[in-house]
Amino acid sequence: MTTTIVDAQPTSGTHWPVPEERRTVTVLFADIVGSTALVDRLDPEDVRALQRAYFDTVAAVLHRWHGVVEKYVGDAVMALFGARHSDGFDAYRAVRAGLEIQAALDRRPMVGDVRLRVRVGVATGEVVVDLGGAVSGGHGVASGAVITTAARLQEYAPPGAVALCATTARATAGLIAQRPLAPVPVAGRVPPMPVWHAVGPVRAGTDRHDGPLIGRRRELATLTDQVSRAIREHRPRWVSLVGPSGSGRSRLLHELTRALHTVDGRAVHWCVVSCPPYPDQVLAPVAELLRGLAGIRHGDGPALVRDRLVTALTPLLPPAGVVEAVPALQRLLATPDGSTEALAGAAICRDALLRLAAVRPLIVAVDDVDRAAPEVSRFLHALFTAATTRGLPLAVLTVHQPQWADTRPGPARRVAIRPLATVQSGRLLRHLLTRAGQPVALVDRLLPLVGGRPGHAAAYVASVAAGADPVALPEAVRRAVGAELDHLDGERRAVLMAAGVLGGVICGATVDRVLGWRSGRSTPALHGLVTAGLLLPRRAGGYAFAAPALRQVATERLPRALRAVFARRAADAPHPDAVRQPAAQPAALPAALPAVRGAAVRGAAVRAGAVGADRAAGVGVGGSAARGGAVVRLDAARARAGRLDAVFAALGPARPDGSTGPAPLRRRVSTPTMATRPAVQTVDNNAPPGFRRLRAVASAGDVPPTPGAASSVRSSSAGGHWPPPLIRPDGLAASA
Repeated sequence: MTTTIVDAQPTSGTHWPVPEERRTVTVLFADIVGSTALVDRLDPEDVRALQRAYFDTVAAVLHRWHGVVEKYVGDAVMALFGARHSDGFDAYRAVRAGLEIQAALDRRPMVGDVRLRVRVGVATGEVVVDLGGAVSGGHGVASGAVITTAARLQEYAPPGAVALCATTARATAGLIAQRPLAPVPVAGRVPPMPVWHAVGPVRAGTDRHDGPLIGRRRELATLTDQVSRAIREHRPRWVSLVGPSGSGRSRLLHELTRALHTVDGRAVHWCVVSCPPYPDQVLAPVAELLRGLAGIRHGDGPALVRDRLVTALTPLLPPAGVVEAVPALQRLLATPDGSTEALAGAAICRDALLRLAAVRPLIVAVDDVDRAAPEVSRFLHALFTAATTRGLPLAVLTVHQPQWADTRPGPARRVAIRPLATVQSGRLLRHLLTRAGQPVALVDRLLPLVGGRPGHAAAYVASVAAGADPVALPEAVRRAVGAELDHLDGERRAVLMAAGVLGGVICGATVDRVLGWRSGRSTPALHGLVTAGLLLPRRAGGYAFAAPALRQVATERLPRALRAVFARRAADAPHPDAVRQPAAQPAALPAALPAVRGAAVRGAAVRAGAVGADRAAGVGVGGSAARGGAVVRLDAARARAGRLDAVFAALGPARPDGSTGPAPLRRRVSTPTMATRPAVQTVDNNAPPGFRRLRAVASAGDVPPTPGAASSVRSSSAGGHWPPPLIRPDGLAASA
């Protein structure tokens, strides 16, 4: 049987230097019940026709839910979800595909009156994926124990059922109705494996927002101002609330609906809808807007739905218009697909919203709009354009992740959600731990892990409450962060994964060396990652990960062998700010100090206005000391050194006495006498070329430096070391 690969997005080797990945995927394994007895009683031609009909039906369902058919094993089908691209809902899509396969086979006779029954097992776990094979087909695309688990699970599913492993059940909780079963024994595994049966999809409930709002006052004030101005000036505005997963977008929208009730004494009407992942019908969010407008609940009977529609439309439409609109809107509520009838109902709903905005201010808010179908975007665009033409007090508020590339009409206002500050994250963690009955002392362990994202903080606390290790990455965070990675193109994804291997600050030159690229190739990708909010630029140069979980997931994606290669290349790469230190300098100084001090000295030399009159000044000794020397006023050097003392103190580790900063310099500064010559430091012939040596000279009115300090300056100039010593306010030489 020929393997069919339904994910047709190619991965170019030139754009993706990592051929294999360790990924968390969901595996679906489906097998026909009683296939041996069925084949024995059928003619070979009928068996062939039966197999074709069966495989075509299963493949069509898997394609609809973005599954990749990895192989056919006899009458069994194995499919992968999230093998190359993940949206965070791989397990949900796999379970929905399993349920739909059962329903499709129940509805369709295969050959004559023969109906097939299948068992389906769905398991989620880590595998190594051949990214090229996931596109071109063939066996061995994924390797891992989860494949065997999925095959074992289907054996415990009754005919027509879908069995789930524990990880899949947790990933689909709240989206799929489940029924737990007694744990089942599996050969080679102790203890027995817990199993759940999937019952069917459920409508996602409303998120709880009962805790205090922490650290979002500025964003809330900005949103309130933008929406209020649109209503006050009768100039519609499209406002986008943008933030990564776990940043608290939905919570901020909830707070805005609570805070903004009136504008200039006029009551505001809110129409709020949330887009579920992969809705059954493309216009389902529009149908939800209509339900909110008319006050219709799920489960209301046809008569009650009609009465509520009539009540809502009577003040807005003439009687004849109400009679014509109600049946079309009822069809939209019953079947919100992309059919002509549903689109006609959506047009009537849009007209009703515009008429409502002419009567009272209206705010239409769509949460997770990046999950919606293009039909929903077209609906919002038409609504906004018509409101702008009529000058209505209306605002459209969309909430989505930064990767959403929808084009909004007119000058859309973008409000970005930034990570919480450290103090704010600590307050949130204390509140969540207290509410969960966990010790508040865990704040110190969790604070470095949450990365300023409230959703990550809530996931860590929930994981701890469930008995997990506090530092273990929660499954929900792993899924969300993995989806962020997979939104990237090949080069940015490779750069982020390579950067995860690097310790400390990420440098473009080191990333190029790790990936084996030419110098500068990673620079555009690094800038793009900053724009996407995944990396943060450092003031002193380089980049850092925006969230600790992002670094962990990016690093764990690499296979062990490739991770070791990257780590070896990173260790061999010279740090761009690393310089050779003088032989007499203490070796215990922090590694970051040379870069900071070197940059500070170079900046001081430029700002001081170096001149070429050092020979006339007569400060250096020997001709080599005078060549290329830059003259800096002593008062400027002292002021610069005083500012650097505070930087050094912040960088250094804590000492036993409780203070911070590097240990006091204990270099002996010897005063030359008649019998001894000033100590000359060893010349470093490997000093980087092109640097100008910095020397300090006394300005008018300064007290001449002490002999010890002067000898330090002369020895540094003669020796040619870089960076040279600074003149500290106490007259001692502070080695740079």
